[in-house]
Amino acid sequence: MAYDGLFTLAMTKELQQLVTGRIAKVHQPNAQEIILTIRANGTNHKLLFSIHSSYARVHLTEQSVENPAEPPMFCMLLRKHIEGGFIESIKQIDGDRIIILTITSKNEIGDPITRELHAEIMGRHSNLILVEQDTQKIVDSLKHLPPAMNSYRTVLPGQIYIAPPAQDKVNPTKVTDEELQTYFATEKTAQEIVQHFTGFSPLHANEFLYRVRESSKSEINLFPVFIEEFNNGGSQPTFIEVNGKTQFSPIALSHLEGKPTTYPTLSTLLDRVFFARAERDRVKQQAGDLERWLQNEINKLKLKLKKLRKDLDQASKLDQYQLFGELLMANLYNFEKGQKEITVVNYYDENGAVVKIPLSERKTPIENAQSYYTKYNKAKNALIMVQQQIDKTNEDLTYFEMLSQQVQQASPHDIEEIREELAEQGFMKMRASKRRKKPTKPAPEEFISTTGTRISVGKNNKQNDYLTFKIARKAEIWLHTKDIPGSHVVIHDSEPDEQTLREAATLSAYFSKARDSSSVPVDYTEIRQVKKPSGAKPGFVIYFEQKTIYVTPDEELVMKLKQD
Repeated sequence: MAYDGLFTLAMTKELQQLVTGRIAKVHQPNAQEIILTIRANGTNHKLLFSIHSSYARVHLTEQSVENPAEPPMFCMLLRKHIEGGFIESIKQIDGDRIIILTITSKNEIGDPITRELHAEIMGRHSNLILVEQDTQKIVDSLKHLPPAMNSYRTVLPGQIYIAPPAQDKVNPTKVTDEELQTYFATEKTAQEIVQHFTGFSPLHANEFLYRVRESSKSEINLFPVFIEEFNNGGSQPTFIEVNGKTQFSPIALSHLEGKPTTYPTLSTLLDRVFFARAERDRVKQQAGDLERWLQNEINKLKLKLKKLRKDLDQASKLDQYQLFGELLMANLYNFEKGQKEITVVNYYDENGAVVKIPLSERKTPIENAQSYYTKYNKAKNALIMVQQQIDKTNEDLTYFEMLSQQVQQASPHDIEEIREELAEQGFMKMRASKRRKKPTKPAPEEFISTTGTRISVGKNNKQNDYLTFKIARKAEIWLHTKDIPGSHVVIHDSEPDEQTLREAATLSAYFSKARDSSSVPVDYTEIRQVKKPSGAKPGFVIYFEQKTIYVTPDEELVMKLKQD
């Protein structure tokens, strides 16, 4: 990945469309993200700031992110200071990963005031800082940095803003022809370029050197052309996977082998690269305890199942106990009290094989026979009970594994419904909430096929049951991965076209345990053929007269079909 200084340069160019725009809303979905809704050129734009250590970025987003019921303190502060303000400028600082939004608004008494929103996109050191322009004092920041943590600068309200340490590098947008002539007098490696010029990551350094090798132009002539691609906002926003690693850039990545996917803008590219990962991280923040609880329950059930199977193995010896009892009764006069064992002919065996039977020295022949009959009866009863326990444990294990899979693919809202379901089933207590929430109907996720047909996907058991038995009509088409935990999917059409059917099947495979597999079997049938057995847990159904289609999950298609 490479949200480096050059990418920041291109993104700053793309964000110029927001200049003169008005900040209409401020939201903070979680501790690491801020979203500004900006009205510019007659259109609402959502500008996302993330200071996540792995997903730090700034870009416009089309994706919807759920906000908490009570906005965090930093969100409230931004609403107070910049909501309603106008964006005067958006600039990158010194070719580095710093973008500053200059915002004019009014203070508490209505006088005009200018503030700066500094977005520092620097991995685990990323931050979003609101600064008074005149005094350069920090109003507040997403992440506080006290003196004990950093001796170079303090990031706390009231402190003078100090920029991150400047790198002793050359700004590639300001380098002169003479400087290029001197620097490229000798052949350079990618690492040397990274160390010399601000904003170059190894990805873009390697791309530049590859283009030099493939071109008749020298480094000196090609360098300004290369930088100008970024300065113009990027020539070809590109996403490519190489050996399982994601690479992206505002320009074509000619030096990488693999199938590139191009996007119309940098922001749509970043939505593709980051949204699913960031959404998963949001869920982890909210559902870490639930994931651990489910995994703990799954581990306990697996251990219980192992012990029950051992008990079943013991109980399955009942035929041997019955045989020993009967053979002893037939040989009562051939042995006496005090013997440790007896060898008798097994008259059930066609070949007349002999059987050695262990005896209790303290018991009479009849007591030894009765002892085996007692063991037989106990084993027979145990066999029934143990098998029932195994069936129940397997059912619970399947249920918890299904919930675990749902948590892996859930949105923050879905997590709360899973908690509610577990509380209703008596498996855990519902967490106390400061506010009493009004009961809401489950809301399955909505998609539209490329031919215009509505498709609904249940993301948890509450949504699955509600979708299948409350929303869907009898003649509509229901889909589910074959013998694999996953979502209920409904095509709201009784006779969908082949394209819609395949896309719905792809959604079914994507929202299942087989998300990372290929050629996933997906069953489909009419809703009328889907039944819920009496007493079945949420989400469990049986279905009939199904057909099967094989598809491979496609995240890009899923995002394309998603409806906000």
